[in-house]
Amino acid sequence: MKYALLIYSPATAEEYAAAATAGRQAAPGRGPWTDYTQAAKDAGVLLGAEQLTHTETATSVRFAGEDRLITDGPFMETKEHLLGFYLIDVPDLDAALDWARRMPVHDGQTVEVRTAMTGMAWQRVLG
Repeated sequence: MKYALLIYSPATAEEYAAAATAGRQAAPGRGPWTDYTQAAKDAGVLLGAEQLTHTETATSVRFAGEDRLITDGPFMETKEHLLGFYLIDVPDLDAALDWARRMPVHDGQTVEVRTAMTGMAWQRVLG
């Protein structure tokens, strides 16, 4: 089954930018996130992963009938922000939770584990 491991943090834009800069400057192949990603890849469960920019960089499109309203910022006001995700393919929820527990997150961060929908008609376009 496919699971999304969604990483949330209450970090401010400044804190997030500082952490992202440090991550870019880290030596290649070193650090807890690189180790985690390599372990998931080596185990054959990693389908994809992305780190997102902070929500302050977001643009939202709201739908109301035929109208489309484009606004700066995230759709919802929240104290936690979606920082990124891993998409994994594992046998069951227990295995997904095990991978979530291994993530090198910091205090105050949250990892939400959510089953990915499969077998949808639109997914056939992806091949």
